[in-house]
Amino acid sequence: MCDSKKIKITVLGSGTSSGVPTIGCDCPVCTSDDSHDKRLRSSILVESATTRVLIDTSPDFRQQMLRHNIKSLDAVLFTHSHFDHIGGFDDIRAINYHTHRPLPIYLNEVTLENLKRTFYYSFEQPEQLGGDVPMVEINIINDRSFRIGDIDITPIKLLHGKMHVLGYRINDFAYCVDTNNIPDESYAKLKNLEVLIIDALRYTTHPTHFSVAEALSEIEKIKPQQSYLTHIAHQIMHSDLDKKLPGNTNISFDGLQIQV
Repeated sequence: MCDSKKIKITVLGSGTSSGVPTIGCDCPVCTSDDSHDKRLRSSILVESATTRVLIDTSPDFRQQMLRHNIKSLDAVLFTHSHFDHIGGFDDIRAINYHTHRPLPIYLNEVTLENLKRTFYYSFEQPEQLGGDVPMVEINIINDRSFRIGDIDITPIKLLHGKMHVLGYRINDFAYCVDTNNIPDESYAKLKNLEVLIIDALRYTTHPTHFSVAEALSEIEKIKPQQSYLTHIAHQIMHSDLDKKLPGNTNISFDGLQIQV
């Protein structure tokens, strides 16, 4: 946890849906010895003095919790229901074991519907006794801000191709992952940021993610004090891009910690 006036953000995963290195790939990034080029699937942890909130349960959720010695959470926020953002949902069981209570989750209706389809056994009567299932307390998000512990959270509407997804603003920090379009009405929620983490998949354009150039253009519009690129694919070597970025922008990496 951090002091009472700050929040701490830990980047648990900065990679794209296949992770980096990618299975079977011998490209320079996938074979790099630089730890910055080892990227688990995208997820962050937000901590205040008393509250710990996770954004997305990636397929690497278990590994991320063990790597950072995280034994309990106060809540999970979901951005959307693509598998690289919900795939670790079953491992919420281990959090339940430690806290002895259901874990509150915050998500929109569409994400809940898809989560129920993917992890149906968590939301139905069990077929047989003997196997535990994730125990969660469901909270549906609308457009309004809400509070978890001492952390105030504002949902931000984003587009991921044609899919409606959520970013989040927490104090003067915002997380906008898996997006290639920020609707006009969402920019008002991105004013006066100290730190922005934003999607930047690769150098070339993509139908559902910002490219590096597009992300930099959004950063110029939003004008945060500091920004970080995330959801990075194996087409980008950390050391190559990081030195080319403007002075207030860097590539995020697994284990990066930011105080806001």
